[in-house]
Amino acid sequence: MTIKENADVDGSAAGIVARLERLPVSRPLLWARVVVGSATFFDGYTTLAIAYAMPVLAKLWHLPPSKVGLVISSGYLGQLIGALFFGWLAERIGRLRTLTITVSIFAVMSIACIFSWNAASLIAFRFIQGIGTGGEVPVASAYVNEFVGARSRGRFFLLYELLFLVGLVFAGLIGFELVPRYGWQMMFWIGVLPVMLTVPLRFFLPESPRWLLTHGRIPQAEAVIRRLENDVTQRGGMLEPPVVAKGIVTSFERGSWRDLFSGIYRKRTLTLWSLWFCSYLINNGLATWLPTLYRTVFDMSLRDSLLYGLIMTTVAVAVSFICAVSIDKVGRRPWYIGAFALAVIPLLTLWFIGASTAMQVLVFATCAYAIIQTVTYSLYLYSAELYPTRMRAVGAGIGSAWLRAGSMAGPALIGFVVAESGIRMVFASFAVVAVVGAVVCALFATESKGRVLEELSP
Repeated sequence: MTIKENADVDGSAAGIVARLERLPVSRPLLWARVVVGSATFFDGYTTLAIAYAMPVLAKLWHLPPSKVGLVISSGYLGQLIGALFFGWLAERIGRLRTLTITVSIFAVMSIACIFSWNAASLIAFRFIQGIGTGGEVPVASAYVNEFVGARSRGRFFLLYELLFLVGLVFAGLIGFELVPRYGWQMMFWIGVLPVMLTVPLRFFLPESPRWLLTHGRIPQAEAVIRRLENDVTQRGGMLEPPVVAKGIVTSFERGSWRDLFSGIYRKRTLTLWSLWFCSYLINNGLATWLPTLYRTVFDMSLRDSLLYGLIMTTVAVAVSFICAVSIDKVGRRPWYIGAFALAVIPLLTLWFIGASTAMQVLVFATCAYAIIQTVTYSLYLYSAELYPTRMRAVGAGIGSAWLRAGSMAGPALIGFVVAESGIRMVFASFAVVAVVGAVVCALFATESKGRVLEELSP
């Protein structure tokens, strides 16, 4: 794709993209980030809520480790299905309509989880809830990415995605403060709140202009860009001359999952799947199981086990903020290679020293978790950059299905390894997975920083 400066900018797709790329971060974009980010915040909360309910439920319902693993993994199985289906649906009916459906599902199913009476009922409700949470994040990531120019895309998106991690911390705070006082149901009462977000999602936010362009709805896309431009100029801002990219398709072009394996996208797809699986196997395994392990293996009090989980997620948010403000300078590929490689050190340390005390696990597992978290939460940014608009949501959705596969494998792996070989071997296993992630990234990952989406992924 070639770039031509000072070209006539009309209502063509190339002109609209050029006008979008030169836009600064304006008030409407910040409003969209807040609303969609709020949904993502509660998605993060919902994902981890079960980890803080399980220390109570495991003893209340007399659940063995295998059954605990099933309860945790059921939500991730639903998320896998939701990511696949709603990624496909978002390409057909639009980003905002799909987001409204997914947010409604995971909010309503939080109510159902409150009235679970045994492990089987909770598994069923968590599965359906997972369908909604699994669909929300990849679609939201595509939506946010498609509004931002190349120069600030990484920073803008990751500060939005940071809300997912804040949701994890919020789950820890609620679990630590309220579960010991009011019971495990409190974790799910909070998850009902996102239903209020369906109103601004449905009626006040604009549809993605890039999605509109790929469906031949050029006048609507141009109207969205004009609204953003007017907000800048009415507030006294200056707009740079647009730089027009030639060769952007203006007619409708329907994407397909088969496109993920054609041309340049085959290697990108397989690389992303590997990164999704490796990073989430480690991190969601740690995040969902450690509170229960503190309670059962180290015989800690409920309050202390929840506090240790909260400390881990809080440290991860701080480290992820550093990633958000740095990744546009460092680049995606070198950051990921370094993160996977660095995480091996604390994981192998735990294996070597035996992970014999809760404090050892807290210190070294927190280091590994925080480092890998910079990969997990930025992969939606990277996935959206490596696919064109016509298959961005479905690519992120199918890619994040491997997130769910890794998230299911992590708790299951821990339950099996702890039962067979003890807790120290869990960390050795995770170290091996981190090495695989570093090697895959070093050999196959594509750098995407500072490149226009249409140029990077034609």
